[in-house]
Amino acid sequence: MPDTSHPRTGRERQRLTATETDFDVSRQRALLIGLIRNRSDRQKGEASLSELELLTETAGSDPVETVLVHRERPSAATFIGSGKLTELVALSNASDVDVVVFDNDLSPAQQRNLQQAFQCDVVDRVALILDIFAQHAHSKEGMLQVELAQLRYRLPRLRGKGVELSRLGAGIGTRGPGETKLETDRRRILERIRKIESILKDAGRSRATRAKQRQRSGDPVVAIVGYTNAGKSTLFNRLTGAGVLVEDQLFATLDSTVRKLDLPHGHTALVSDTVGFVRDLPHHVVEAFKSTLEEVTDADLLLHIVDASDSDPDHQIVSVRAVLDEIGANTIREIVVFNKSDAVDKIRLRRLKATHPDAMFISAWTGEGVDTLLEHVVAALRAETVEMTLEIPYDRGDILADLHLCSEVVETSHTDTGTIISVLLPDDQAGRFRPFTRG
Repeated sequence: MPDTSHPRTGRERQRLTATETDFDVSRQRALLIGLIRNRSDRQKGEASLSELELLTETAGSDPVETVLVHRERPSAATFIGSGKLTELVALSNASDVDVVVFDNDLSPAQQRNLQQAFQCDVVDRVALILDIFAQHAHSKEGMLQVELAQLRYRLPRLRGKGVELSRLGAGIGTRGPGETKLETDRRRILERIRKIESILKDAGRSRATRAKQRQRSGDPVVAIVGYTNAGKSTLFNRLTGAGVLVEDQLFATLDSTVRKLDLPHGHTALVSDTVGFVRDLPHHVVEAFKSTLEEVTDADLLLHIVDASDSDPDHQIVSVRAVLDEIGANTIREIVVFNKSDAVDKIRLRRLKATHPDAMFISAWTGEGVDTLLEHVVAALRAETVEMTLEIPYDRGDILADLHLCSEVVETSHTDTGTIISVLLPDDQAGRFRPFTRG
């Protein structure tokens, strides 16, 4: 038989016993529902629901009830089954719920049936994430990427949605491209999708050109990646003084930022702050942000930031690496960096260090361990380079100019026949200069 688990933490119990005045009346009241197929998955399901709470709060709604349902096979019509649906509709009405958020993906038919039963908005995890993206995208490219992902998500859900899509409001699922676009027929929406794809493709070409210019500059690229809210932007600001927005909420950063980074011993690099990942990030969301994520695939080194204070940091690592694999960045050299070590007790910290002996442990907030991290960055980048001593004839100034653009010059001297130059070259650049290797 299906079973329901009500709020599990003190924070959740406090939320349920709070008075009506504890909630902002302008915010939606949300009922959160998760489904697990096996009782052995309860801990994982509870952790996922806790994350859903944070996502819901970030989207601007207040979770008032949290329910975990055990059901071996989801119902094709209502996902949770008619009996459990009746029970949760009563709970929703008693709690004066404005929106029901499912931690699982819902089919268009399931979403319509559930919305009709609850008589309020029903959204799934994908729609929730897209809503947060819509709030946090500020650049033109970022807003187009969000619109593209939302249109792809909503296209199969247009059937029978004429009245619902005509509503204007500020609740989950209503932000983004604008309801008038979604009221149009399938042909016009597909045309809009094609237009956005074309614009983003042009933006991708411009990004590729900038990437080539950065390669010619000789500065390696370091991309900061990691789970959402792991502290990537805090570290980015600590390293570069960029002043990027830092908030204690999920997906505070959507638009990537690139800044110059001064490394120890006179080295320099370009560092980019990227969008955070999350467990089970839908493929079409990753695809929509492909041009932004190219900042990651073009990098020479990844700083994989993990929240050391999270209850399941290993799951964060697995989730991030799954996305890196999907975008083709899984072969790039990686330094795993456990952040927020100042928020972890000594026993837990020792355990993490024992299970992740090659990882770095820092606090981007206090700066603890950051200098050591930068030393490791230099060492990792140097491991990707080849040291060569070349003799460039005086009549090949073009070769000398290319070397200054794509390498780090260690030493220069002159002879009667040419310039003797010792350089550190990226592996993929070394081959074209080998004919000038000094014997």
